[in-house]
This record gives sequence, structure tokens and C-alpha cells, in this order.
Amino acid sequence: MTWRKEKGEHRWTCPYIPVDPHDIGRTYDADVIRINSQSGKGGIGFLLQQNYGYNPPPKMREDLGYRVKEVSDHEHRELGVKEVLYVFEKTYLNHTSPVNVPEAHFVQNADHTITANITLTVNGQATACTATGNGRLDAVATAIEQQTGMHFTLIHYSEHALDSDTDSRACSYVGLKWASGEETWGCGTHTDIIVAGIRALVSAINNK
Repeated sequence: MTWRKEKGEHRWTCPYIPVDPHDIGRTYDADVIRINSQSGKGGIGFLLQQNYGYNPPPKMREDLGYRVKEVSDHEHRELGVKEVLYVFEKTYLNHTSPVNVPEAHFVQNADHTITANITLTVNGQATACTATGNGRLDAVATAIEQQTGMHFTLIHYSEHALDSDTDSRACSYVGLKWASGEETWGCGTHTDIIVAGIRALVSAINNK
């Protein structure tokens, strides 16, 4: 206030007043960072990473941001960190219906391609499928496309460890682009990184 009087300013010239939460008995956690309908994807991604270890890619964070905004707008309130986690996991994590791949086995071919032999279930009906691809996930995706008639392109795949102990779960993210131009996202977790990737792929398919 003194600076404003000395400079003759009649209004604030910065959009935020910097405050260290520790100065007012708070911390950088859910009671300081809260999510409302105006929150950006960066803040939402930060909360998930710092509190739960998830690190979704930027475009997936953007999609999540829209979904969180819908909830915040609908309920006319801010969301807590656990509620953001709930939206994330409910929307993207380990979806197994109507499509699922409960079993997959792989063969390395002489030309360095991979053949996947999978069990595919669609609405509870199981079918054995085989397809070849440039990698394990590509082969599984090709098998699903050939069996179901779906048409999509894998536009993103990433992975990281979700836990820090020796029994750490792997976490995978998959983005798909469909013939209609729509993009869908999925997340998969498992102690086996291959299974986590397949779960993420299946989740992205089930989000169509």
C-alpha cells in the first residue's frame, strides 16, 4: 500500500499477490491448490503427479481438464485433489468393457516384427486372434482392428514407474485417433509393463 501511495498508483499493477503459504501456516497441497472450472491442464497435471505419481502427456491433460471442468461447472464448486484423482481414474484407468484383452502371448519373428496371439473379449464373447506388428502393442492393436473392424491410429504411447519400491507398478498412457478425427485416451497400470500398455490401449478403445 505504501508503494502505491509513493508511486501514485490507484490500482494493483500485478494480477496476483505472491504469498509463501508457510507464512500463513499453510503448505503447497490441496488446501492451497484447488481445482475449479477455470483451472488449467498444467495445474491438474501437477496435482496428479505430486500426490499420486501419474504423469499423463500434455494432450491427455488437456482432455482431463475438460472433464474436470464439466464436473466443476455441474456442481458449481471447486474440486479437491482426491476428486480430481477420481475423475482421472474413472475416465481413463484400466477399462475392460466392452472390449478387453485378458491374455496375450508374443513371438519375435526373423524380420524383427512381433506376432501377437491374444484372447479378445467383446461384450463378454471371447475370440482368439493373431496379428503381426512392428512391436507388441502395434500387434495387439492390429489384432483388435482386424477382429472388430475398428479403425484407429496410435498417436501416443508413454510409460513410467508409478511407485518407488521394488514391486513398482508400471503406468502407461495411450492416445488413439479414429477415422472420424476423434481422439481418445487411456491409462493402464500393472507390475508388467507390457500388460500396462495393453490395458492403456484397451482403455483408450473403450473411451470411444
